[in-house]
Amino acid sequence: MSWRGRNIRLHVFLSHAGVASRRAAEEIIASGRVSVNGITITAQGTKVEEGDTVLLDGKPVQLETDRHYLALNKPPGYICSSSDPQGRPLALSLLPASKERLYNVGRLDFQSCGLIFFTNDGTFASRLGHPSHNLEKEYIVEAAGPIRDEAVEAFRAGITIEDVYYKAKTAEKTGIKTMRIVLVEGKNREIRRVFSHFHLHPEVLRRVRIGNVLLGSLPEGSSRPLTKDELSGLESTQGVSKSW
Repeated sequence: MSWRGRNIRLHVFLSHAGVASRRAAEEIIASGRVSVNGITITAQGTKVEEGDTVLLDGKPVQLETDRHYLALNKPPGYICSSSDPQGRPLALSLLPASKERLYNVGRLDFQSCGLIFFTNDGTFASRLGHPSHNLEKEYIVEAAGPIRDEAVEAFRAGITIEDVYYKAKTAEKTGIKTMRIVLVEGKNREIRRVFSHFHLHPEVLRRVRIGNVLLGSLPEGSSRPLTKDELSGLESTQGVSKSW
């Protein structure tokens, strides 16, 4: 991104600088962690221009020109966050060293594994994560015990649990203890909450696809750049653009 002689909103600046997605950048601003020219900013809508000094947690933030788009096969036991007060291992630590700040696009919970994206492109992250794009996410689940047909049918038809409605786009048994599930909206811990409702425990919950990008044979704990074809596929099918 270049300034092109214009002002830009602070949360957009932060996302273009690789700090976080636009939505997450708004939360960072509201928490009082950002200052512009020595003044702490908490209000949304503040604009910055070329030459302004922007600090996050007291450290300078600058626009980045190199964009990175990585796919990681996250192992269980890693948290998708830039830091963790409990000291748990970060999925971010599995990525190759980079001078740019990378962050996860969406999440996989601590014990879940499989495909997750990392980037320093805030626009890409925001568009990819927006519900309006109807981005499919496919999971393979291995349960501790047999999966009853009623659980499969309920997930497929839609079920309300503690005032939250859950519905898979696709839910099918692939074995006595295994299921293939495709989600679009993907509410927090959706699969685990539905399984728990039917007294099931997923021993393995692995995401194997996001949109047109497959986990494939990528080894657990390893990462790779998204290909041009994969990025183009995300753009053409989901309205996600890696350009400004």
